[in-house]
Amino acid sequence: MSKKPNPELIDEENPEWTDDMVKQSVRFSGLPDALQAKLRGRPKAAVTKERITIRLSQEVVEQFRASGDGWQTRMDSALKEWLKTHSPA
Repeated sequence: MSKKPNPELIDEENPEWTDDMVKQSVRFSGLPDALQAKLRGRPKAAVTKERITIRLSQEVVEQFRASGDGWQTRMDSALKEWLKTHSPA
């Protein structure tokens, strides 16, 4: 890393690594499993959902949104419960 960087390519938010930074670095496989999982992102679900566009009444959407994060999953669960006792036809 003794080469001088091109001033036109200097990125202040992502500077070129120094020799010390390279020495301190750790291989991905050397990181704790929990950190590796976070860096990999969420694994693909075995059962995926279909993305659709649907128009619902404002009060229904407001009630589910007000319940916090995961409201769309709760709405999906509510519809599944409804289907157990009703026919969509």
